[in-house]
Amino acid sequence: MKIIFLYSKNMNGTNQIPYLCRMIRITKIFTFETAHVLYNYDGKCKNMHGHSYKLFVTVKGKPVNDLENPKNGMVVDFGDIKSIVKSEIVDVWDHAVLINGLSPHRELGEDLEEKGHKVIYCTFQPTCENMLYAIAAKIKSKLPEGISLAYLKLHETENSYGEWFAEDNQ
Repeated sequence: MKIIFLYSKNMNGTNQIPYLCRMIRITKIFTFETAHVLYNYDGKCKNMHGHSYKLFVTVKGKPVNDLENPKNGMVVDFGDIKSIVKSEIVDVWDHAVLINGLSPHRELGEDLEEKGHKVIYCTFQPTCENMLYAIAAKIKSKLPEGISLAYLKLHETENSYGEWFAEDNQ
């Protein structure tokens, strides 16, 4: 049996795995069902309608390089990403209707709430593009130190999606 060693001595004389000293991106995918209505839009989407959203969340960082750490070899535990995205986005937006609370549609939202529906009032037009900004802000505020949000992709349909890149939003 042949064992492959990936260790090299660093300046302190300790062993390190060279590839664990570089940035790595990891991605987790989420799905949720959400409706929205676009105020003053000039197409079919002015009517309330829903989507089966598919959200790709990519974070980046350096993998832990500590044999005694239970997260050794990981950038971040996928379960931690799942907890953040579920609590900040999926559990909040799933089976809700997003409404621009600054528009006259606020009345529609109030009527829906009175009838027992779950309504989320946004301070923006709830388009895929603006949803990405909101998602980015919510996730970034909850990431552990040393981990940053690198990329988001939000599918409204199988063929239509928006993308958010960290380098474009500095």
